[in-house]
Formats: sequence, structure tokens, C-alpha cells
Amino acid sequence: MSSILTNNGAMVALQTLKSINKNLNDTQSLISTGKSVNNAKDNSAVWAISKVMESDVKGFKAISESLALGDSTVAVAANGAETVTELLTEMKGKIVGAQEENVDRAKLQTDIEALSNQIKSVVGAAQFNGLNLLSGTSSVDVLSSLDRSNDGTVSSSSITVDRQDLTFDAGVYGTGATLAANVTATLGGNLSAAGTGDAFSNGANNMSAAVAGTINAGETYNFQIAGETVSFVTTTTTANDLAAGLTAAINAAGIEDVSATVATSTITIASTSKFDDVDVNTSGTGAATFALTANGNTAAPATTNSSTIDSRASDITFSTTAGVNEGDGYRVAVGGVNYDYVAGPDETFEDVARGLKTVIDGAGLTDISTNVVQDSTSGAWTLQIDNDGAAQTLTGAGAAGGTATGGLAGLNDIDVTTDEGVAAALSNIETYIDTAIESAAAFGSVQGRIETQSDFISKLTDTLKSGIGSLVDADMEEASARLQALQVQQQLGTQALSIANQAPQSILSLFR
Repeated sequence: MSSILTNNGAMVALQTLKSINKNLNDTQSLISTGKSVNNAKDNSAVWAISKVMESDVKGFKAISESLALGDSTVAVAANGAETVTELLTEMKGKIVGAQEENVDRAKLQTDIEALSNQIKSVVGAAQFNGLNLLSGTSSVDVLSSLDRSNDGTVSSSSITVDRQDLTFDAGVYGTGATLAANVTATLGGNLSAAGTGDAFSNGANNMSAAVAGTINAGETYNFQIAGETVSFVTTTTTANDLAAGLTAAINAAGIEDVSATVATSTITIASTSKFDDVDVNTSGTGAATFALTANGNTAAPATTNSSTIDSRASDITFSTTAGVNEGDGYRVAVGGVNYDYVAGPDETFEDVARGLKTVIDGAGLTDISTNVVQDSTSGAWTLQIDNDGAAQTLTGAGAAGGTATGGLAGLNDIDVTTDEGVAAALSNIETYIDTAIESAAAFGSVQGRIETQSDFISKLTDTLKSGIGSLVDADMEEASARLQALQVQQQLGTQALSIANQAPQSILSLFR
């Protein structure tokens, strides 16, 4: 049936053309924007995912900037620490040169002071954007990542950069909880044959050797003292003569810091060795015996016997069970004057002992010398302090809650114009060099980590961008082919609509 009121063919052609035009508009929009998902109505799920990923990309760009800033800051600090190491090494050369007495120590001291001032200048200038990692102890966090969990929550991650304090600051001794239980002062010097001791002074530690037993002429008896052996061949059968002969042999040997006296049949060996114990061993071809008494202990009489004379220095011994926290301060009082060292982050009792040594040495005390040792059995660190002058008091103490001492504290007090100062400087410069090397190494490690993270963030950002593109970017080859197809369909649709619109014209022929 034909109708002039309802043209079904035209309606079909019109709907088809509308659909083609809509698809054509979508394809043209896709080509012009380059995106297959340009807004939420295109594909809400994909659009939402892409927007989250785009926000992460922006976040990672900010992280890259943070890492770049952190890398530059650490690089400046590392360069400063390495420069300080080089200057300290140069200073060591001056100190070694001062060991020779036939040099102008005053000129060497001038050079050392100039190097010390240069080090101070380097440490002060090693800052980037106002941040100096060679001063203070508080750590600095460098933003390194954004971590998104499965539930969508986001948290940040940071690389912690520990400051390496290379200043000359003395620190501040705290007023917090007492740490006296972690430090023990043991006075040395003037230990008699009976093992009693007196004040912290310049006396000798003694060992007695009581000679007894059967003695025949022509027998050989030996005393090995500090690795050096002395001998005496008997010409009589009396213990007194054997004791006197061995005493003379000991004194004639000229063993450093060792001398001997005799009273009837008892030999007294005196040692003024500051920091080294003196081992004594006896032997002989006969039956004479030696009863050795030292440090309050007596070895039973025997021909072959051994004992040790303790070093003269007094000991400041630190705990093997307690730890060291930042701000823990330890104090040594010599003759009533306090010398303090306050620990920084991650320090040990070795650091405390060596720190106190540099502080005491830097004070330039007359007749006072120091040494640091670790007990091979207990592992305890000990600061040895020797007094070669008049007797005076020595005490140790500790307290928490202080401000850390700078890593190079006491460096500007090095004095090579005296024999005592030269000896102290030679041992302490190694401590300073180790501190600077460890600081430079720590910064180098952090630099490597920051660079690795920066490289990872760059690659991750590129991967995220690629992922976003795979979700929302248009396939331009497909879009081009589709555009051409739709343009042909549009032309055909227009032609079909034109034909359908002409169909009612045929009805006129029925009325002619």
C-alpha cells in the first residue's frame, strides 16, 4: 500500500543516515583528539582508570624533581667529605714529618693550622639550597616514591639521608639519666709487689721474683722480659748471688721502660711502660725456683714460670652490654677538670673512647698521654690515660640528653710543637681520617641509591604513560579506514533518502 501520509522508506533511510552521521562525527572526534576514550561517557571504567594513572604520572614527575634536588644536595656533601679527606691526608703528612726532631716544627704547625682552617671552611660551605649535610645530626628524607595499595590508598616513601657531622663543635653534655654504670675508672701506676695501688701518677708497676731452691755452680738461668732474654751463669750455690746476678743482667740489657733492684734473694722488676703490659718468663738448667708476684697475684715457685706486669696507665673501661644512643655523653675528669664527648647517631663505645682521647689530647695537658685498646677476650673498649707527672684524681661519668660532639672536634687543637703533641697527633689523625672516609662513603652509598631510584621513576613514568595510551589512545589506521567507509555510507544514505522522498511522486500518475 502506498500512502502520501506515511513514507516508511524515507523514515528508514533517514534513521540510517542519522546513524551514519553520528558514527562519522564520533570518528572525526576520535581523529581530532587522538583518543578513543576522551571523556567519561565514552567508557566510564577506562576513563576512571586512565585518570588515576594520569594523577600518578604527575606525582612521579614531582618525585623526579625531588630526587634531582636530593641528588644535588648529597653530591655537594659527598664532594665536601672527599675534600676534607684529602686535606686530612695532607695534614697527616705534616704530622708524620714532625716526628723527626730535626725539623722546624713551628712551620709545620703553621701549615697544619692552615689546613685545619681550610677544612672548617669546606665544611661550612658544603651546602645546597641552604641545607648542609656536614653539620648537625638530624636526618633528611628525600621523597622517592608513591605507593598505591590494592584498596586505592596512597602512601609516600622516602630515602633517608643521615647527616655526617664533620664540624669542630664540642657538643653539650646532657643533664638526663645517669650513664655512670656504663663506665668504670681503674687507677694504675705504682703497684707494689704486694699489689696495692696509689693515686693516678707516674710511678712504676712492679713484679717481685723470690729466688729459692737448690743451686749449683755452672747452671744457666734466664729471664725473658718484654720479648728480650737475659741470662746469668751461677758461680756459687746461694740464692742471693743468683738474684744479684740476674738483676745486673736485666739492667745491663737496657730493656725499654724496665729496671730491676735486688734485696737479698728477691728481685724487683719495675716497669714504667705506659700502655703495654710486660710479660716475664723464667727458665733454667738447674733446680732453682722463682716465685713471681705481680698485680696482687703470686705464681707458685717454679723454675719455668711466667707472669705479667700490667701497663702503668689508668683505664676508663666502657660497658660490653649497654648500647650508645645519640646524645649519650661520657665525661673523664682529670685533676678535677672535665673532658666530655657526646655521641652522635649510630656510634659505639669505640667512637666514645676515641672521641674522649681526641678531646683530652686536644687540651694539651702536661704529662698526660692517652691510648685506646679493645680487650681481646671481653671485647670491651678502654681509654688508657697515663700521667707522667704529679699524682692527681681521675674519674669517669656519663649522662644522657646531650648534643652530639662534632666528628672533627679537637682537630683545630692539634699541636706538633712538642713531643707529646706529636705523639698524640699521629694517633688522632687516623681517627679523623677514618671519620671523613666513612662520611664520604655514606654519602656515596646514598647517592647511588638516589640515582637508581631516579632511573627507576623515569622508566616507571614512561611505562605508565604507555599504559594510559594503550587504554585511551585511538588506533589511527583503523580510524582512517573507518572514516572513509562512513563517508561512502553517508553518500549512499543521502542518495537512498533522496530516492525514498521521490516515491510519493509516483502516486500522482494514478490521478491523471
